[in-house]
Amino acid sequence: MKASIIVLVLLSRPAWGQEISISLKEALERARQYGAQIQSANISVQLAREDRKQAVAASLPSVNALNQFIYTEGNGTASGVFVANDGIHVYNEQAIVHEEVFAFVRRGEIRVARAAEAVARAKADVAARGLNVTVIQDYYALAAAQRKLEAAGQSRKEAGEFLDLTQKLEKGGEAAHADVIKAMLQTRQRERDWQDAQLAVDKAKTALAVLVFPTLQQNFQIVDDMANLPPLGSMEEVTGRAKQKNADLLAAAATNHEAKLSVNVARYAYLPSFGLDFSYGIDANQFAATSGGAVPESGRSTLPDYLVSNRRNLGYAAQATLNIPVWSWGAIHSKVKQAELRKQQTELDLGMARKQTDAAVLSAYQEAQTALAQVASLKESVDLAEESLRLTLLRYKAGEATTLEVVDAQAAAILARNANTDGLFRYRAAYAAVQQLTGNF
Repeated sequence: MKASIIVLVLLSRPAWGQEISISLKEALERARQYGAQIQSANISVQLAREDRKQAVAASLPSVNALNQFIYTEGNGTASGVFVANDGIHVYNEQAIVHEEVFAFVRRGEIRVARAAEAVARAKADVAARGLNVTVIQDYYALAAAQRKLEAAGQSRKEAGEFLDLTQKLEKGGEAAHADVIKAMLQTRQRERDWQDAQLAVDKAKTALAVLVFPTLQQNFQIVDDMANLPPLGSMEEVTGRAKQKNADLLAAAATNHEAKLSVNVARYAYLPSFGLDFSYGIDANQFAATSGGAVPESGRSTLPDYLVSNRRNLGYAAQATLNIPVWSWGAIHSKVKQAELRKQQTELDLGMARKQTDAAVLSAYQEAQTALAQVASLKESVDLAEESLRLTLLRYKAGEATTLEVVDAQAAAILARNANTDGLFRYRAAYAAVQQLTGNF
């Protein structure tokens, strides 16, 4: 139990150092820097970029250095035990140049790799925009929690003032002891409400800190601009932007484009390919540009010259290869069909993404529109509730109202204040969803 208390105290204690204040813009910038999902998405983009580089490199001429020594057991002949070898000692030191002059598959692989990189970038954009929404919601959730804490503090103060009033009236014989008990219960409840509100602030601050700081800390404050409501715009404008800039739609379209290119690459396997190989170096029984002495008459390396003095070993060879696919037991056809099925799936996903985006835009816009329409009404309710509480207190002092009426007026004021805060947060969250769906951040 003691260990649990110590851990709670350490977590709730602010970090040493000066407390910092961050705006929403700074919070978004910090989240892009420290957000794990953004870093993972960026790594995926880098991986796709390397795949593209490798696909491009595969289509270009390649140069390899062959370094080889072959030893064959001797048997009294020049070739040794294995007659397929050129001799007991064989040295290969060659530079080999390879180029696929005619290979549609390689060109197609480059286009697919580029499309895959575009898909990775689109998905990184989806992750970034999704993170932005989460940060905005957590940011304003903290602002709302702080406002509710302030409202809870005000309600606690009002409850304490009412308790003090009932105690004074009881001493003067103008109020019953039951009024004091009721006021004491109300004060205790408001104290508990304030503690819960403080806990809500700590939780909201922790949730935001996880996104915007490299290590967990609570030694910071945010700039509360929740009451500065940005304009929503018309439904036509929002819908138009969503069709052009929605990150999920762009990612689905990029995936569909990649799938279409993959079908072409699969079909390229039906076509022939033509390659060139050029080798330059040594393939001889001695590690030398020129063999010293006469070459023995046996062994493939001596033919057709049975005795050659100071034979030249350094030279080149060229090879042209034409590969024509003839029979693959249906493997190529299966790969083409598989690619076409994947393309069909991406087309279904794209169509579903369009419908889901339209539905999400409509829902988020209506939510924001309704929340915005209620802002003025909620603020008016706060003013009315506070005025009702003031008048009820005056009536109570004059002996015209009961304790229950005062308690009800205080509860109504609390509900109105919290409802006003919830209304502001509701609009901010819905507006962030609209912005995310329309690709505006």
